[in-house]
Amino acid sequence: MDARDALMLGRDSEGRLVRRPLSPHLQVYRWQITMTLSILHRITGVGLVIGTGLLVSWLMAVASGPVGFAEAQAFFGSVLGRFLLFCWTLALFYHFCNGIRHLAWDLGHGYDLETVSRSGWFTVGATVGLTLFAWILGYALLG
Repeated sequence: MDARDALMLGRDSEGRLVRRPLSPHLQVYRWQITMTLSILHRITGVGLVIGTGLLVSWLMAVASGPVGFAEAQAFFGSVLGRFLLFCWTLALFYHFCNGIRHLAWDLGHGYDLETVSRSGWFTVGATVGLTLFAWILGYALLG
């Protein structure tokens, strides 16, 4: 018996030896919204770090003078720049809404399956709504 096999041995509640998996794989589980939101929370956290770095570079360009600012504005005003800003805004609002959901869980609320699913879909809806509201408001104030 190798070390991996030894790690898979365990005892059931009656003390009998049983073989158990080391870690379940995604094929074992039925895909759920909570799985998706958990993965997205991690991805958006990384995206927020990258996007914040881009915004800091914009601030540094503002501080460097008119030439640097013009170059930064040209990038952030391009289709790619606006797309990245939109994705950053989406990630920001998702992380915010899902963070509030996690705070509710930390307080012991919303653990039943129906509430978990409902709050997950509410998080998705609030994220889309807040992102669209922010961009519509931003364009309205600029125009």
